[in-house]
Amino acid sequence: MDEERFYDALADPVRRRLLAMLLDVDERCVCEMHAALSTSQPKVSRHLAVLREAGLVLARREGVWMHYRIHPELPTWAYRTLLHMKDGLASPPASESPTCTRSNPAR
Repeated sequence: MDEERFYDALADPVRRRLLAMLLDVDERCVCEMHAALSTSQPKVSRHLAVLREAGLVLARREGVWMHYRIHPELPTWAYRTLLHMKDGLASPPASESPTCTRSNPAR
């Protein structure tokens, strides 16, 4: 893992909150995260792309939705850093969020 990219990814408060949310569960859908953060879906998706490019998260598609999780092969030092970062957040990220609609939207 590239340490510089790791720490650059942690520089943004939205990305830190997204990571904290992902540390609480195995996986989350983009729709859950943007609703919980009251942030637009494109903004959340862009921040998740930065986290994915830095190797912090993995993504998978389910229908029209993208689901993200913490990369399971993060080095121990990186995972511990994320846990400490989460503990240091001023307020915990929202954990209750709406469930994504699993059906494909009409085209």
